Amino acid sequence: MTGRERWNRIFNFQEVDRIFNCEFGWWTETLERWHKEGLPENIKTNGDGDTFFRFDTIGGIPINMGLIPTFEEKIIEETERYIIKQETDGVIKKIFKSEIQTIPHYIKFPIENKDDWYNFKERLNPDISKRYPEEKIWEKLKKEWENRDYPLGIGVGSLLGWIRNWMGFENCAISFYTQPELISEMMDHIVYFILTLIEKALNEIKNIDFAAFWEDIAFKTGPMISPKHFSQFMVPRYKKITERLKKEGINIVIVDCDGNINELVPLWLEGGVNVMFPLEINSGSDPVVLRKKYGNKVLLKGGFDKKALIHSKNAIDKEFERIKETVDLGGFIPHVDHRVPADVSYENYIYYLKKKKEIFNIFDWEIPEV
Repeated sequence: MTGRERWNRIFNFQEVDRIFNCEFGWWTETLERWHKEGLPENIKTNGDGDTFFRFDTIGGIPINMGLIPTFEEKIIEETERYIIKQETDGVIKKIFKSEIQTIPHYIKFPIENKDDWYNFKERLNPDISKRYPEEKIWEKLKKEWENRDYPLGIGVGSLLGWIRNWMGFENCAISFYTQPELISEMMDHIVYFILTLIEKALNEIKNIDFAAFWEDIAFKTGPMISPKHFSQFMVPRYKKITERLKKEGINIVIVDCDGNINELVPLWLEGGVNVMFPLEINSGSDPVVLRKKYGNKVLLKGGFDKKALIHSKNAIDKEFERIKETVDLGGFIPHVDHRVPADVSYENYIYYLKKKKEIFNIFDWEIPEV
């Protein structure tokens, strides 16, 4: 079987010769640590790692859904301890100088009210001439995709994650109560923006395997939005996008959302989003529980507790034992439930890969030796 066949058969609960073999990735500090423990020095990015570890390929259609033009990136203040800068998304933040990546301190966001939004949304013009590859490259890509042996996906943006980034968490959350018409207007424009942008790809590429949303709208204990607001503001708008996808036979729709997503799962399913990813165990998003609760309605990706890789080889074994039966039921591509943190040794990670190969009979995978 090809990787593409495995991907589609797994998510349609059909028999496969082995699981689709992919991983989420690693933090930069993790790779830097592993350079001292046996990982070649030239492996510096997640793309490098995917190639080095010989994971199965996943392709994506290159549509630019970012701001055009971007904001000017500029340093406002710099000291020995920190930098205050404006990023290309218009957010002004304080970034602390440290060897360990930390969450920056956010100072100001580009959208606080309707006037800000009207100026900002000019950067979200779905002009495909600026957002697709130039025609010669696009035609070449389409030719390559015709005979591919790997799954190909299309990004479909974000209904709330983007807005949270543009407004800041507190202002965004409060705005559902103080200026709900602004939230509605922003989401409506996002839906228009996404549907307009993906139309060319949907018309010209008839065999897209999946679509993917990005949200990241949940904490360790639950979502940043109430199920009531999610149902009111987001479910109908998700449906507008997923119904268009379904017309082209795209029935695998992923949402990337960290944290505890349990209250949102039934609402995503209602909105036509059916693959939950990355299923962070420490936050209570457990693929075993979700399969029991929702049966074959829900598809799963991720769900291997990253903490097991920190603890011991025995913990790794037990985590594989815990999820194996659910993986065997189908509809589930297992991998570490987020990027691998720097407190995981390279030795433990290689052990995890070898155990994964053994448990799921990935017979054609050659794992690099330490």
